[in-house]
Amino acid sequence: MTHPGTVQADPPKAIKAAEGVFITDTNDHTVLDAVGGLWNVNLGYSCQPIKDAIIQQLQDMPYYSSFRGVTTDTTLELSRVLTDWFGEEKMARAFFTSGGSDSVETALRLARQYHKVRGDKDRYKFISLKKGYHGTHFGGASVNGNGKFRRNYEPYLPGCFHISCPWTYRNPFDEDDPARLAQLCAQQLEDEIVSESADTIAAFIMEPVLGAGGVIVPHSSFMPMVRDICDRHGILLIADEVITAFGRTGAWTGSRLWDVRPDMMCTAKAITNGYFPFGATMIGEGLVDAFESNKDGAGEINHGYTYSGHPVGAAAALATLTQLKTTDVANNAGARGKELGEGLARLKEKHRWIGDARGIGLMHALELVSDLDTKKALDKKSMAVVGEAIYENGVMVRISGNNVILSPALILTDEHVQRIVDAIDAGLDALTQQA
Repeated sequence: MTHPGTVQADPPKAIKAAEGVFITDTNDHTVLDAVGGLWNVNLGYSCQPIKDAIIQQLQDMPYYSSFRGVTTDTTLELSRVLTDWFGEEKMARAFFTSGGSDSVETALRLARQYHKVRGDKDRYKFISLKKGYHGTHFGGASVNGNGKFRRNYEPYLPGCFHISCPWTYRNPFDEDDPARLAQLCAQQLEDEIVSESADTIAAFIMEPVLGAGGVIVPHSSFMPMVRDICDRHGILLIADEVITAFGRTGAWTGSRLWDVRPDMMCTAKAITNGYFPFGATMIGEGLVDAFESNKDGAGEINHGYTYSGHPVGAAAALATLTQLKTTDVANNAGARGKELGEGLARLKEKHRWIGDARGIGLMHALELVSDLDTKKALDKKSMAVVGEAIYENGVMVRISGNNVILSPALILTDEHVQRIVDAIDAGLDALTQQA
């Protein structure tokens, strides 16, 4: 068996059981899962209503396709619920997918097609952020802005360009003021548009909060500035909300956090609480009007997946959305996230290894360095020491480069937060003792 995101010679931890926010490995070691599966188990592992919905749908109708004029009642109901869920962003249609990479690929394709439907046949290019992550398909991978996810699979699609992200700890402007940095990055976007010619650019895609790139939280002015620039140049704005869409930031969507209405939104992960592979590309009113008013056939969407709108996934999503609202996890993510941020800030004061502590809601990262002055990234071996020590002290975290990334379930309690902070403290103590 091969494993994503690791050297194949490194044996994995095998997880055999999960309950609440805890997981147990095959050595009977139980830890708090501060990774939340993979940013997706927002309601924990014991949400019985979702499990019941999956079982019931399997019994009623385990599968039917949503291709060429047919669909299922469950899928139709979910489309209504989702357009209501994303009503504040003026999303009018849902295009169902099998996961996040599919959702991004769909948005990129629809962006190009939208311009062709409107007669702008030269608009095919995409701009995105360095450090951004948009999945593993060749479209999404081409707009990825992290070399780690690119170098072994190049060359990618032509016509994809990247600008600096508003990352205060490391940026080419040597700017540590978040508002000023946001302005500089927005100006770089404007310059790139002029350089490439606005009438050749289909869309700008960004995560409202960058996830896999190291939990980079832009200043609140950045995404609104991007929206304004895109509007002035006739460029679509795609919000990759695969991580941020269902409460993780403390708001129900990342776009809503910054008071922005994108043209499309990519969702997946927590849409089924991780219990079933599923996703949706949400399509805004302006695009819907262009596609559905077309009379010459250019608006026909010749794109989709065998499992688009899978009824079991749709049933899981319906149950998940109900539970998310009932338990009001977005507010809990905001409250627990504040506590977690405060705890990580205290660790930064204590440990010389922490160059930066950042995050919002229940997505946080510690960036570890070997030298605070030079910001030299901590080496891979030392990061492994930290990760293993944290695990031995009762918490699973994600080690990504020189970042310790945290994305626990949104049902976290204050006791759980303290357990995470204590385990990381112990992990950094272990590194100090070894140094």
